[in-house]
Amino acid sequence: MKVGIMFANVVRFGTHEGAVALAKAAEDSGVESLWTVEHVVVPEGYASPYPYSPTGKMPGDERAPIPDPLAWLSYMGALTKTVRLATGILILPQRNPVVLAKECATIDTLTNGRLTLGVGIGWLEEEFQAIGVPFHERMGRTDDHIEALRALWSENETHTGPFSKFANARSYPKPVQQGGIPIVVGGHTKGAARRAGRLGDGFFPARPDNLAELIDVCHRAAKDAGRDPDAIEITTGGAPSVDFAKQLADQGVTRMVMPPPSFDPNDIGRALGELSENFVSKVS
Repeated sequence: MKVGIMFANVVRFGTHEGAVALAKAAEDSGVESLWTVEHVVVPEGYASPYPYSPTGKMPGDERAPIPDPLAWLSYMGALTKTVRLATGILILPQRNPVVLAKECATIDTLTNGRLTLGVGIGWLEEEFQAIGVPFHERMGRTDDHIEALRALWSENETHTGPFSKFANARSYPKPVQQGGIPIVVGGHTKGAARRAGRLGDGFFPARPDNLAELIDVCHRAAKDAGRDPDAIEITTGGAPSVDFAKQLADQGVTRMVMPPPSFDPNDIGRALGELSENFVSKVS
């Protein structure tokens, strides 16, 4: 079981001091990956329900800093040598896929092939309004943008879709990773599971509710699309329990992600060291 840390770019880890401390602690502890979150803006008093909390609100208020994930990962790439760097998730329909393809390929080149692009459709309608992207188009845009990214990371560089279209659009550098940067589809709905099966290299339902059902939906969608379902890597959240990790592994999960055991830069080395000794070393 691989073990990653999510919410890696927030609170004090979004600062220089925090990023440096987290980078060293992650490499020293054997943590496999760091996963960022994203919101470009959080409009004051938003009414859209946050799907991962019974309160319908995100942790913190609208002024809590959320550094741009790609900029943060690029900086983290310079501070690390082995840990994998991932967006968990980037809100894909809010992005221009042609610009995003270049940004991601650049990071992948500079980090020697350590980038994973986790994507989701988004839930905060007020944020879409501020950016100028129609909220109701987010599912179609996500599918279109995934295909556009893959085209630009290939030698073909041609794509015709409902939201982006280009032919022989030369985009260099190409990603270091053979086949392009892995795209992990995030979400805890059947729609996300089907999208992962059709288009993803991985599936990331952040919470393990109905996990077996979602994995089955993902695998059936992959088969229907003529893809190998076993090639889709499954990531999910969970507490650092060895028994729970074994249960997840039996369901086909190969990576667990969890919040940092401490958000204090002065304590993260000790906290990740304990996590490594008590959990990572026993499940890896």
